[in-house]
Amino acid sequence: MNAAPEKKRVPVFEGFSKAFVREAINRSAENAVDRRRFLRAAGLTTAGIVGGGALTACGAGPGGTAAIGTVSEVTEDPAVSDAAVLNFALNLEYLEAEFYLRAVTGKGLEDDQIDGIGKVGGVTGGRKVMFHDKTLKANATEIADDERAHVDFLRTALGDAKVARPAIDLDEAFTAAAIAAGLIKEHEKFDAFGSEDNFLLAAFVFEDVGVTAYKGAAPLIENKTFLEAAAGILAVEAYHAGLIRATLQARGAVDLADKISDARDGLDGEDDLDQGLTFEDEPNIVPTDENAIAFSRSAGQVLNIVYLNPESVTSGGFFPEGVNGDINASDDNA
Repeated sequence: MNAAPEKKRVPVFEGFSKAFVREAINRSAENAVDRRRFLRAAGLTTAGIVGGGALTACGAGPGGTAAIGTVSEVTEDPAVSDAAVLNFALNLEYLEAEFYLRAVTGKGLEDDQIDGIGKVGGVTGGRKVMFHDKTLKANATEIADDERAHVDFLRTALGDAKVARPAIDLDEAFTAAAIAAGLIKEHEKFDAFGSEDNFLLAAFVFEDVGVTAYKGAAPLIENKTFLEAAAGILAVEAYHAGLIRATLQARGAVDLADKISDARDGLDGEDDLDQGLTFEDEPNIVPTDENAIAFSRSAGQVLNIVYLNPESVTSGGFFPEGVNGDINASDDNA
């Protein structure tokens, strides 16, 4: 791992890249009506919104009560809607849910959990892991349940604006990632579901990425109610990432995990963003800056990693046909 003299990375308040904004301009189904549907589907009342501190943003109706119909006009610039951001997150939740569910149950999401805007894609690879460690199996099962719940929550909240599950590759993509990290040679295959250790390394490929994705999305979410929900999901993803990191440390897989970290760094740009499980030869359970604040990735950087490509592309890696929704292009970091 490339260790800097100080535990310091790029500014933690850096927002999404221009590519993010450019890709979000055409918001076909993510309009004012869909955003009002988000509130209704999430079970949010006018009183709840006022109590959440969103009165100023929402506007006040007669008698000083926030009108739920005006919540969708929180942003005057329609370039990036809250629904666009949450649909991008939904694509990532589909990936995590399919990975963990197949690892612990042998099957993925149900048919009524994958439909929506865009082409519904199939899932390649994935099977039940032969767990021997009862605690690890219990933890993996809990994570799988959490990821399924995230999918259900975002789909319900987005209503008709939700995107469908895109095609997902849990087979060749992991092999490509392992080769890029130097875990295996070109002619070898990495079976993410072949052992407990492989499962943990596979989980590490994108667990930290999910945390940085939600952190980077925060400045783009205008409505405070939506932001609170996203913050709650971020917290859960951070618990998951911390668990995976700690378990890999306990199992003596630090060197292998650090190679994966370096590979992610090679995909998301020149900045030394990623942190492995060691820093200056000391255990590094939480990747942070000098203020102990988690760093952010732009949507483009996140897609660089899951597409396994440092260039600006719209598909590849874990999403062989790309993600669904308007935010779908990675950055050009080559």
